[in-house]
Amino acid sequence: MFQFLEQQTNTPGGLLSMLIPLIFCGIIFYFFLYKPQKKQEQQAKDMRDNLQVGDEITTTGGIIGKVVSIKEETMVIETTRDATKIRLLKSAVRSVDVKAEDAQK
Repeated sequence: MFQFLEQQTNTPGGLLSMLIPLIFCGIIFYFFLYKPQKKQEQQAKDMRDNLQVGDEITTTGGIIGKVVSIKEETMVIETTRDATKIRLLKSAVRSVDVKAEDAQK
Protein backbone atom coordinates (compact mmCIF):
# COMPACT_ATOMS: atom_id res chain seq x y z
CA MET A 1 0.00 0.00 0.00
CA PHE A 2 2.75 2.45 0.95
CA GLN A 3 4.63 1.49 -2.19
CA PHE A 4 1.58 2.37 -4.27
CA LEU A 5 1.25 5.79 -2.60
CA GLU A 6 4.95 6.42 -3.05
CA GLN A 7 4.70 5.63 -6.74
CA GLN A 8 1.67 7.87 -7.14
CA THR A 9 3.30 10.86 -5.43
CA ASN A 10 6.56 10.48 -7.37
CA THR A 11 4.89 10.66 -10.76
CA PRO A 12 4.10 14.12 -12.16
CA GLY A 13 0.58 15.05 -11.16
CA GLY A 14 0.21 11.95 -8.95
CA LEU A 15 -0.54 13.82 -5.76
CA LEU A 16 -2.72 16.30 -7.60
CA SER A 17 -4.75 13.51 -9.17
CA MET A 18 -5.42 12.15 -5.68
CA LEU A 19 -6.43 15.54 -4.25
CA ILE A 20 -8.81 16.63 -7.02
CA PRO A 21 -11.58 14.15 -6.05
CA LEU A 22 -11.27 15.18 -2.39
CA ILE A 23 -11.52 18.87 -3.27
CA PHE A 24 -14.50 18.13 -5.52
CA CYS A 25 -16.24 16.25 -2.68
CA GLY A 26 -15.59 19.18 -0.35
CA ILE A 27 -17.19 21.60 -2.79
CA ILE A 28 -20.23 19.35 -3.20
CA PHE A 29 -20.52 19.02 0.58
CA TYR A 30 -20.45 22.81 0.99
CA PHE A 31 -23.08 23.62 -1.65
CA PHE A 32 -25.50 20.77 -1.01
CA LEU A 33 -25.31 20.32 2.76
CA TYR A 34 -23.66 23.16 4.65
CA LYS A 35 -24.94 26.23 2.80
CA PRO A 36 -28.67 25.23 2.79
CA GLN A 37 -28.49 24.35 6.49
CA LYS A 38 -26.99 27.75 7.34
CA LYS A 39 -29.68 29.47 5.26
CA GLN A 40 -32.42 27.56 7.10
CA GLU A 41 -30.89 28.42 10.49
CA GLN A 42 -30.72 32.11 9.52
CA GLN A 43 -34.39 32.10 8.44
CA ALA A 44 -35.42 30.52 11.77
CA LYS A 45 -33.38 33.10 13.70
CA ASP A 46 -34.96 35.95 11.73
CA MET A 47 -38.45 34.53 12.39
CA ARG A 48 -37.77 34.35 16.14
CA ASP A 49 -36.26 37.84 16.23
CA ASN A 50 -39.33 39.29 14.48
CA LEU A 51 -41.92 37.85 16.87
CA GLN A 52 -44.53 40.35 18.02
CA VAL A 53 -47.19 40.40 20.69
CA GLY A 54 -50.36 38.99 19.15
CA ASP A 55 -48.67 36.47 16.84
CA GLU A 56 -50.13 32.97 16.90
CA ILE A 57 -47.30 30.44 17.09
CA THR A 58 -46.61 26.71 17.23
CA THR A 59 -43.80 25.45 19.45
CA THR A 60 -41.46 22.55 18.78
CA GLY A 61 -43.47 20.56 21.33
CA GLY A 62 -46.72 21.15 19.42
CA ILE A 63 -48.23 23.77 21.73
CA ILE A 64 -50.27 26.39 19.88
CA GLY A 65 -50.78 29.78 21.45
CA LYS A 66 -50.85 33.54 21.13
CA VAL A 67 -47.86 35.64 22.21
CA VAL A 68 -48.75 37.84 25.20
CA SER A 69 -45.36 39.32 26.12
CA ILE A 70 -41.80 39.13 24.87
CA LYS A 71 -38.52 39.61 26.69
CA GLU A 72 -34.97 39.17 25.45
CA GLU A 73 -34.78 35.35 25.43
CA THR A 74 -38.22 34.33 26.74
CA MET A 75 -41.87 34.99 26.03
CA VAL A 76 -45.27 34.24 27.50
CA ILE A 77 -48.00 32.67 25.39
CA GLU A 78 -51.69 32.23 26.09
CA THR A 79 -52.95 28.81 25.06
CA THR A 80 -56.69 28.66 25.86
CA ARG A 81 -59.69 30.89 26.25
CA ASP A 82 -59.28 30.45 30.01
CA ALA A 83 -56.08 32.51 29.65
CA THR A 84 -53.68 29.70 30.53
CA LYS A 85 -50.24 31.23 30.18
CA ILE A 86 -46.96 29.42 29.54
CA ARG A 87 -43.48 30.92 29.67
CA LEU A 88 -41.21 29.65 26.87
CA LEU A 89 -37.80 30.26 25.38
CA LYS A 90 -37.85 31.95 21.99
CA SER A 91 -35.84 29.04 20.64
CA ALA A 92 -38.85 26.77 21.24
CA VAL A 93 -40.87 28.48 18.48
CA ARG A 94 -41.18 26.31 15.37
CA SER A 95 -43.42 28.56 13.27
CA VAL A 96 -45.55 31.68 13.25
CA ASP A 97 -49.01 30.62 12.08
CA VAL A 98 -50.73 34.01 12.03
CA LYS A 99 -48.95 37.35 12.26
CA ALA A 100 -50.43 39.99 14.59
CA GLU A 101 -51.18 42.33 11.67
CA ASP A 102 -53.07 39.61 9.81
CA ALA A 103 -55.14 38.65 12.87
CA GLN A 104 -56.48 42.21 13.26
CA LYS A 105 -57.91 42.35 9.71
